Amino acid sequence: MDMTAILASVLFLILGVIAGYVVRNMAAQKEIKERETKGDEIINKAKESANEIKYKARKEAKEIAKEEREQHENEMRKREKDVKSQEKEITSREAKLETKIEENKKESDRLKQREDEVKRGLDRVESEVSKYKERQNELSAKLSEVANMTQEQAKQELIKNMEEEARVDFAKVARRIEEEAKEEAENKAKRLVGIAIQRFAGEYVAEKTISTVDLPSDDVKGRLIGREGRNIRAFEQICGVDLIIDDTPEVVVVSSFNVIRREVARRTIDKLIQDGRIHPAKIEELHEKARSEMDKQLLDLGQKAQMEIGVHGIHPEILKLVGALNWRTSYTQNQYQHALEAAFICGAMAAEMGLNVKQARRAGLLHDIGKVLDASAEGSHAVIGADFAKKYGEAPDIVHAIRAHHDDEKPESVLAHLVAAGDALSGARPGARKAMVESYVSRLTDIEEIVNSFDGVSRSFAISGGREVRVFVENDKVNDEETVLLSRDIAKKIESEMSYPGTIKITVVRETKSVGVAK
Repeated sequence: MDMTAILASVLFLILGVIAGYVVRNMAAQKEIKERETKGDEIINKAKESANEIKYKARKEAKEIAKEEREQHENEMRKREKDVKSQEKEITSREAKLETKIEENKKESDRLKQREDEVKRGLDRVESEVSKYKERQNELSAKLSEVANMTQEQAKQELIKNMEEEARVDFAKVARRIEEEAKEEAENKAKRLVGIAIQRFAGEYVAEKTISTVDLPSDDVKGRLIGREGRNIRAFEQICGVDLIIDDTPEVVVVSSFNVIRREVARRTIDKLIQDGRIHPAKIEELHEKARSEMDKQLLDLGQKAQMEIGVHGIHPEILKLVGALNWRTSYTQNQYQHALEAAFICGAMAAEMGLNVKQARRAGLLHDIGKVLDASAEGSHAVIGADFAKKYGEAPDIVHAIRAHHDDEKPESVLAHLVAAGDALSGARPGARKAMVESYVSRLTDIEEIVNSFDGVSRSFAISGGREVRVFVENDKVNDEETVLLSRDIAKKIESEMSYPGTIKITVVRETKSVGVAK
């Protein structure tokens, strides 16, 4: 190959290298520019993203700060409210404390005044004791000289005189205390009793131990007796009563102290007459039917009484006893009506005193349920009635009021005193009970004998059916102060020796007469 061709090839090779370098350099520059452009874009996007993040962060920071501020403000408001409530409570407590301090101050002043009065009383007593001692010395010397007594005899005589004078002083104090108590309590007591009793007055039927049954004809008597008396024996055994068949035309008599048995037996006879078949099996069948009807009627009467006084929840067995009171009387006073009347009176007094009216009515209604319980139960009607009420779920306050209304148990609650008062008011008010003339005469005679047994009583008169006694005393034996003690002694003796309903008022009268003669 010639030299020229070689040089041309070398030249072309150099030019190719240079061209390739230039091309690669241009591509590199382009790529660098593109990368710079992308870098700028990335940086711009990063800046925009940073700005956006920064904006969001600021916004979130503001929201968080706002929430924190609101939470703080709420907490501050709550604390402020609590502080105000505490301040109010503290202010209320301070007011109560100030009131209590004022009351304590008044009580302290009152006690101090009372202490001063007691001190003055003690001073007076000491003064009186000094006078008594002086008088004792004088009387001792005088008795020794005049009566020629020994020192011991004179001492005993002086002790007796001092006891009499102390008794007189005690009577004065007792009379003063009694007058103060009466002045404070009499008006309120009269108002309570007046409001309670003036609103209730029932009508009553007479108390009996027999029931008469009218027969359609005298032939029925023979059928009731039966062959060889088997029917009448079966009847008396099944019903638990006595059947009296005498010569009275078209009438037989059912006798029993148990009023419920007597009424069931009377109804059994009516059913036997209507049925027409009279034999032991039929008597037993119809007696069971009459007893079931009677139980239903007793329950209906008890529920009626419960609704009438506005209470509820009394056990059905107790309600049956309340209904059975309709066939019991005391001095002609129907005991069912008496129970309702006592319930209303107790409720009226409880309302006036701000007590539970329904509880008082409930206790008043149930106080005499023991009167219709079987005679096999031991104790007074108040005790067995309370035990029965307790057995069937009555509250302890009700049970205690029933048990205590005749002092079988000492009354320990206001409710017990209300029931005793309601029972006495219903039974003792004018027109409630009609006792027999003989019992009145016996009662008056016994009272006057007790009163006349006291020394110094000239005569006595029992009035108002024995519920008040006027006692006249001899002036030279009983002074004004001793009349107070005499009335108390008479009351205690009557309480210990007589059994009586209600209360007896003892009034002691001492007359002073002055006689002048003109010449």
